[in-house]
Amino acid sequence: MDFLRSLFARMQGLGSGPVEQVLDELSLEGMARYIQSGDCKNIICMVGAGIATSAGIPDFRSPGTGLYSNLQKYDLPCPEAIFEIGYFKQHPEPFFTLARELYPGQFKPTVCHYFMCMLKEKGLLMRCYTQNIDTLERMAGLEEKDLIEAHGTFHTSHCLNFLCREEYGLPWMKEKIFSEEIPKCEKCNSLVKPDIVFFGESLPARFSSSLRSDFPRCDLLIIMGTSLSVQPFASLVMKVPPKTPRLLINREKTGESDSLMSFMGIGGMDFDSEKAYRDVAFLGSCDDGCLALAEKLGWKDELVAMVTRQHAAIDALEGGGASASMANKSSGAGDKGEGPEQKDKPADQSGAGERGKED
Repeated sequence: MDFLRSLFARMQGLGSGPVEQVLDELSLEGMARYIQSGDCKNIICMVGAGIATSAGIPDFRSPGTGLYSNLQKYDLPCPEAIFEIGYFKQHPEPFFTLARELYPGQFKPTVCHYFMCMLKEKGLLMRCYTQNIDTLERMAGLEEKDLIEAHGTFHTSHCLNFLCREEYGLPWMKEKIFSEEIPKCEKCNSLVKPDIVFFGESLPARFSSSLRSDFPRCDLLIIMGTSLSVQPFASLVMKVPPKTPRLLINREKTGESDSLMSFMGIGGMDFDSEKAYRDVAFLGSCDDGCLALAEKLGWKDELVAMVTRQHAAIDALEGGGASASMANKSSGAGDKGEGPEQKDKPADQSGAGERGKED
């Protein structure tokens, strides 16, 4: 058994000796002190649908309120079929009907989105790996170089004819969807699909190439609003170096080792055992978690001001009034609109390719 444990440890890139503990305390306060220590220079955020539910986008798997629980009206063979590439090619109508309800541009980025932008402004964000396809990370201010959209995006679309593959932008697709047309290629009349990853499709090539270079250099992994139930995205928590702290901000604990993997001395996250040395969980909404961490860092007022300013700018563009949502946040009112894994598709929105079935 010792041989097997050692073998698996080597496969995971773990050493045989004790691992250095870089946190002085397994708490949000300990995380904040580490971020401010000067040793934490490269932060990776892994996010799912839970960061977008406070924007009004449903998650996928919450019983009763999740997207999969409310798809009966589409008369699907199973809820997941709406994101299966084979079904889509034969019956695109349900997906595009749903797309009208969830289309990017109808929602504002959340506190969590702007917290990641603040990390970028402070030179701490190496990358955001997102399962979401709602483009709210982009709307908040993250650029393409900051993002790995693991399950694709609505930002671009392509003709499904492999001999054509004509590309279309977001305005073109939006016009088709809201005119209730099935998008067809202007060159060959084949079906056009947004570049989100459906079940049955491979993840973007940039996902694999980037994780190989990013994760070995990661000083802190922040995981927010994801159930970590879809592979290969869920496995990323094990790609950081053994000493790298990991902070989970979610409605419930997730990503923990199963009994077999724990017995082997490897596996997922460890919040509660005597061997825990790097994992911390904040249980609550993603917005509340980011506000709490920002407060420990001395950034809360700056974050609240950023959200208020950016929401007002969005409202001005839309001809609406200024957002008042942050008044409640700054006075301590909690956001209750988020589920443990929100969307992993159009919202954790994620597409679904090699993912299994996700949040």
